[in-house]
Amino acid sequence: MKSVALLDYGSGNLHSAERALVRAGAEVTVTADPDTVLGADGLVVPGVGAFAACMTGLREVRGERLIGQRLAGGRPVLGICVGMQILFERGVEFGVEADGCGEWPGTVDRLEAPVLPHMGWNTVDAPAGSVLFDGLDPETRFYFVHSYAARSWDLPDAEHIAPARLTWSDHGGRFLAAVENGPLSATQFHPEKSGDAGAALLRNWVRAL
Repeated sequence: MKSVALLDYGSGNLHSAERALVRAGAEVTVTADPDTVLGADGLVVPGVGAFAACMTGLREVRGERLIGQRLAGGRPVLGICVGMQILFERGVEFGVEADGCGEWPGTVDRLEAPVLPHMGWNTVDAPAGSVLFDGLDPETRFYFVHSYAARSWDLPDAEHIAPARLTWSDHGGRFLAAVENGPLSATQFHPEKSGDAGAALLRNWVRAL
């Protein structure tokens, strides 16, 4: 059984995420203990609420450093919802800009849609070869609740590293619904709230650890 640390930094639906990961076959520890976070087979970074507030909580437990240390060693990390957003360089909410973890270049900003938040079920356009979406029908729907997202991908391909696999969705315009970039993966939607589809995605991630 793979061990997964679910990062507890004061943000995120920890209980439902924990249940979903256990259902996916993982041995889950909810923690901010550095040794546990660094030693687990996988790390999940949840997130609910505002970008800046999540970054404040993350820094209080040195979460951004722990994420960076894991990735430097090729150790898998999965971000969920705002836990995906904070992996980018910056976020802009209500005109206020906040620094993110900087694992990916780019800015998270407000969706250009007539109805916000984007709340409910939506399809995604996953690329060929995706690990997260392996075996899932292209018409599968996932549960979103957000008003902000990354709407472009600014990381250039590297010569000796496989290009990132990008999954897109649409609400008033295209935005990133998921990214698979080496050991770092993330979803803008909530797999833990996405029923059987989300459970299948989490099983795929746990299986790949």
